[in-house]
Amino acid sequence: MKRAIYPGSFDPVTNGHLDVVERARKLFDEVIVAVAHNDEKQPLFPLKERLDLLQQTVGKIDNVRVAQFDGLLVEFALQQKANAVIRGLRAVSDFEFEFQMALMNRKLEGNVETIFLMPKEEYTYLSSRLVKEIARLGGDVSNFVPSLVASFRSWRRRAFAAWDRCNTGSTSEFRKARFGQMVRSNNRSS
Repeated sequence: MKRAIYPGSFDPVTNGHLDVVERARKLFDEVIVAVAHNDEKQPLFPLKERLDLLQQTVGKIDNVRVAQFDGLLVEFALQQKANAVIRGLRAVSDFEFEFQMALMNRKLEGNVETIFLMPKEEYTYLSSRLVKEIARLGGDVSNFVPSLVASFRSWRRRAFAAWDRCNTGSTSEFRKARFGQMVRSNNRSS
């Protein structure tokens, strides 16, 4: 069985990510969308939400599975009996970093190949970072993310507004403000 890992933070998952998943699933018997858990990063979407959103957007596709991983990607690939890692390349600027990572992964484990896939042209400019910035500034992200992710937009905008009010950039204050906004929003909808 040809199995591939498509790793990323997916914070949030974008239409570009979905395009790469669609391309990869045509090449492999199974594609595992692997959500990276990194304690050093402070994602906008908590790990559980990212897993849930991916499960609801790609997890129902026949040969696609969603999983979480910690640690070295090549070790996770071996645990999953995957022989390839899928990486999306949007532009030449992505290549230098991805090439370096592919060579390091090959050095760590020669039996896991890296496959580079380019998204459709309409997604070559798209990144999670840009989507978050657009949302933070109150823009419409519905053309860039799955509808399920776009539906989170309104409280995400409030979360960023709360972060701006903190005016410190402090992660702990941002998390408290964001959590308070989510709780208030959930209480109103109950």
